[in-house]
Parts: sequence; C-alpha cells; structure tokens
Amino acid sequence: MKSAEQTVVIGAGIIGLLSAYQLAGAGRQVVLLEAGEAGREASWAGGGIVSPLYPWRYSAAVTALAHWSQDFYPGFGERLREQVGVDPEVHETGLYWLDLQDEDEALAWAERQGRPLQRVAMEQVRAAVPALGEGFSTALFMPGVANVRNPRLLRALREALARMANVRVVERCPVTGFVQEGGRIVGVQTAQGEMRAERVLVAAGAWSGKLLATLGLELPVKPMKGQMILFKCAQDFLPSMVLARRRYAIPRRDGHVLVGSTLEDVGFDKVPTEDALDSLRATAAELLPALADAEVVRHWAGLRPGSPDGIPYIGQVPGCEGLWLNCGHFRNGLVLAPASCRLLADLMLGREPVVDPAPYAFPPLSA
Repeated sequence: MKSAEQTVVIGAGIIGLLSAYQLAGAGRQVVLLEAGEAGREASWAGGGIVSPLYPWRYSAAVTALAHWSQDFYPGFGERLREQVGVDPEVHETGLYWLDLQDEDEALAWAERQGRPLQRVAMEQVRAAVPALGEGFSTALFMPGVANVRNPRLLRALREALARMANVRVVERCPVTGFVQEGGRIVGVQTAQGEMRAERVLVAAGAWSGKLLATLGLELPVKPMKGQMILFKCAQDFLPSMVLARRRYAIPRRDGHVLVGSTLEDVGFDKVPTEDALDSLRATAAELLPALADAEVVRHWAGLRPGSPDGIPYIGQVPGCEGLWLNCGHFRNGLVLAPASCRLLADLMLGREPVVDPAPYAFPPLSA
C-alpha cells in the first residue's frame, strides 16, 4: 500500500470506524489508528438512543444530521447483521418525555420538522409503562424512536472492517503528532513510528483538541464525563424509553435497562464515583421504583467530546492541506454518526454532500 494513496483515520470509536467503513467502501485505502482498543471509549459508554435527548433544543445543524441518521439506522443495522453476523439491535421502542417545561416549543418544533410527537394522558402512559413511578403529571410521546446496542454496533463495524482488504486497523498505537511538509499534512507520528498518508482524519473524540494543539490550532473540543448504570430485568419490564429531568432509562431487547447519565466537567478523569452511583440509583428508583431493589450489573464512565452547541466539526482544516476533522459530537455521537461519516466521505471524495456542510466547518464560518 503506497502511503500517497492511503487515508489515516485517528480514533476507532463510532465516528472513526464508520468513517473508515464509508471510505473503504468507496475504494479508498484506509489505516485506522486507535490509542487503546477499538470501540472502547465514549461510543461504548453511551446509551445508544437514536435521538438527541431534547431534539427541539438543538440547532438546525444538529437536526439535519440527526434526521438523516435516524432514517438510515434500521436498514444499516440489518445490513451489518447480514454482512458479519453481529446484530447491532436497532430496537424501536418510542420515547416518553415526562414533565417538560417546554412542551409547547417541542410540539411546535415537531410540526415544523414533520416529526410525530404528541401529548399523551398520564393514564395512557401508565397503561403502556406499568413500572413507571408516581409523581409525573404530563407526557409527550414520539413513536418510532430507536436505541442501538452500541457495543454490538461497534463490534459489527470492527468485524466488517476486518473483512475489507483495503483496511488496516492498528490498536494500541497512540498518535503523538503530525508530519508536515511544505504546509501540508503528509502523515502522523505514532508510538510505532512515522506513518505517511495522502489524508489524515482526526476522529479522536475528546482527545481531538489535544491532537490539534500540537499544530498550534485551538479546537474547542474537550472531555465531558458521563456515568451510567445497568440493571437486568425481565424482558417486558420496560417497553419504551422514558426521560425525565435530564435522566433516562433505556430498555434493551434482552431485559437489560440502562439508566443515565451524569454530565461532569472534570478533564480526562473517567473513574466511576460513588456519588454518581448513588445519584443514578436515586434516578432509577424515581423513574422505575422496582429498580430500587434491583442489583446494579455494571457502573461505568466515558468521556464525551464536548463542543460548542454540540455541533461537530466535519471537513478539511483550512491552511492545513491534507488534514480533516470528524469530531466534537458531544452527547450525540451515536445518533449523528451515519450522517456525519457520510458527509465526511462525500467531502473527501468530491461527491455531492448529503447535507449542507457549511455549519460544520472549522473554524466556524461565523467566526
């Protein structure tokens, strides 16, 4: 593989894996570099709701990516299952929002966007979700909202890449800097030596800002810690996702229920804490009282790539020919990934972009 022909992708979370999958599917030679183990950082740690938590509170830039991705996921999950035998479990349950302060704004947004969202009487909610706790008085419901079992999605993508002759995945290979020649980025410095490439894509999540700082560039992407807990329940315990007071419960097909999450600005610390565990357990018991006595199967933390207004950076870096970005998805990496990676591939390959790329430029066009 000639270095001039290959694209190096830094970071093997959902964004890096899916970017590599898109580029390789279009015939590009790809080397995917991961500092640790592929798919084991924020993408693994997230809940996998295929929707922003409060979609009406986001900008049109986030909405455009989210809607494209939501429509893409069901067929994509099925194709991956057929291709590699790993089911990402795109699980369509719908989502209830409880006791919102901005119901009218949410309904107006849904009408403008042509998305189904309706007020539902609490009697109907309790009939549909018998395990729901008391103390909630209003509800909105959006049918069709799915969640994806993110560890399995990541495993499916990793397996798909392993079967592609034009992809090489190198784990435990931190990138420490870039190789520059004549104002162009022509490769990366890694723990395993220099690696040359025609293009370098930074998809390193919360670590992306650190990487660009080695070039003297200030990319406003920083780690934001999130903690979650997991319970094992009966398969029919929770038929729909529920969200109240910025916390949520997500049912998996096999009865596992995830409850999350915290939002902490504590740098690169991702150690789970007892305070967060207590807070999440209290949330679980408030939403679904039967969980008060349930065993926590697992408690973990991840580092989201925080960015201004949650808008990712997608595209080439001006003044650094050969350097590209697909990072800064904050809390919405999984839901925005399909559209983000398709847009990145469109731009890199000179195709008609699937959505308007202007809002994702770095630096922002309004700056």
